[in-house]
Amino acid sequence: MKIEVGSVTPEERDRILELFERKNGLSELVAIVDPANEALYEKLVKDMGHTTTLFKKWWDEKAVKYSWQSREGGHWEIDFDTCRIYLV
Repeated sequence: MKIEVGSVTPEERDRILELFERKNGLSELVAIVDPANEALYEKLVKDMGHTTTLFKKWWDEKAVKYSWQSREGGHWEIDFDTCRIYLV
């Protein structure tokens, strides 16, 4: 069940879209990079951790800024076309 809980500005949407796409791209790379290539693998893991932290921080900051409703076990999703935020 989705409940609309708010929206963000187009600029805020663009930032989370950038992080979302980067996170997805890094996840795909993790699946194909050989861990034996230690330097590349470590760089990838570090970047994935950093990007995941920024992604979570964006959601946490916007939830406080806009006072979005939340619930145990729920999470927010964004409609990138409309900038609307939903609690799922």
